[in-house]
Amino acid sequence: MAVSLDEVDIRLIRELEQNADRPNVELARIVGLSPAATLNRVRRLKEEGVIGAIRAHVDPGRAGLPLQVFVLASLGQHDAAANRRFEQVVKKSPNILSADWVTGETDALLHLVAHDVEELQKVLMALQGRGGAGRLITLLRLEPLKERSPTPVAR
Repeated sequence: MAVSLDEVDIRLIRELEQNADRPNVELARIVGLSPAATLNRVRRLKEEGVIGAIRAHVDPGRAGLPLQVFVLASLGQHDAAANRRFEQVVKKSPNILSADWVTGETDALLHLVAHDVEELQKVLMALQGRGGAGRLITLLRLEPLKERSPTPVAR
């Protein structure tokens, strides 16, 4: 269920998405609240699940992980047990940055990083072996076309 957001909440979300590293005092000045009120608003947005986490964005290439790939995974079987096996392998792999169940010609979309081709191959083999993926389509990420945009919370 969607949470009701007022203009101050929306400004806070926008500012945090642009730069979550700024001090609370600066954030308060920008949105026109006291530091205590700002802190309470951010805390409430976290508790309500509007803000899932505030974290650093690491550039995988600069951190020594030059291979970034997107993988379209189709499972060999389509039942609850097969989904659980695949999900366990995905969640255990530190190389998989994100994964989503999707609909259409494939079952899941994964974003992987690796130090080299050998490491990438190990992850792909785990997905097909223990994970039960029947088909994997691997797409090498060349360069960003558009970085993640702020969430358009206001209409």
